[in-house]
Amino acid sequence: KMYRTVKATSGRQIFQPLHTLRNAEKELLPGFHQFEWQPALKNVSSSWDVGIIDGLSGWTSSVDDIPAETISRRFRYDVALVSALKDLEEDIMDGLRERGLDDSACTSGFTVVIKESCDGMGDVSEKHGSGPAVPEKAVRFSFTIMSINIRLDEEEDAITIFQEQKPNSELSCRPLCLMFVDESDHETLTGILGPVVAERKAMLESRLILTIGGMQRSFRFFFRGTGYDEKMVRELEGLEASGSTYVCTLCDSTRAEASENMVLHSITRSHGENLERYEIWRTNPFSESADELRDRVKGVSAKPFMETQPTLDALHCDIGNATE
Repeated sequence: KMYRTVKATSGRQIFQPLHTLRNAEKELLPGFHQFEWQPALKNVSSSWDVGIIDGLSGWTSSVDDIPAETISRRFRYDVALVSALKDLEEDIMDGLRERGLDDSACTSGFTVVIKESCDGMGDVSEKHGSGPAVPEKAVRFSFTIMSINIRLDEEEDAITIFQEQKPNSELSCRPLCLMFVDESDHETLTGILGPVVAERKAMLESRLILTIGGMQRSFRFFFRGTGYDEKMVRELEGLEASGSTYVCTLCDSTRAEASENMVLHSITRSHGENLERYEIWRTNPFSESADELRDRVKGVSAKPFMETQPTLDALHCDIGNATE
């Protein structure tokens, strides 16, 4: 898809000297396109030509210039979203035309739904290498643009102008951050993904102004963390691992309760509540024993740091099927 875009945007064949291709590819890397946020993003660097960020030692100027000790590389989230939208520029314009919308009238009211995914990549060790000593596990955080809608007037229903046809394909899944870290290393994961969470939070309260089809248009973003597996959800929400007495990531049922009661399960956990429970776990305000304390916080033992949407998880699905 990347090479098709190189050809489409440049009109040239791609069989060219490498440096020409490299320059054409740079347009596709986050950091190439101009854009603006209204209001400006809080707690996010305003420098936009950041290339790729190195998780340990700040900004690096070039895509190829990587210090050996780097354990994490990422794009700035908003810059990556802009690059992804520009990649879909033709699809957006086609969508407007197919719906019979006058593109000069459609300058605001766009909403973009993003699916976020994050998973461990297993063993990535060098078998016979002499490179720097890095953890032999890696984690990849990525996002997919699921749909783009437009609402012209307040009363009207939103009109879908783009829907990802293959939302689980690697072609539509865009990497944001790669880390040499074990997915169960809660502290390192928090340290690296913390800024990503801060950027996402800032983007929720602002609108992106970006030129699409020769006109400035404004976009709002909605994020859905539906690409995490159960292990990662437990990790991000600070819950005990899957072997815990507390089987569910959405409610406080124990194994015994779940096996006896197949019907009365409801979503009771929220990110905010998990944060409160972590504070209780940390401070133990009632001076309880370890078992009493654990029973009080229902298996929350680390600080949750990435809010995940409470969608139906595997246990509730199984219970629902059994009830049927």
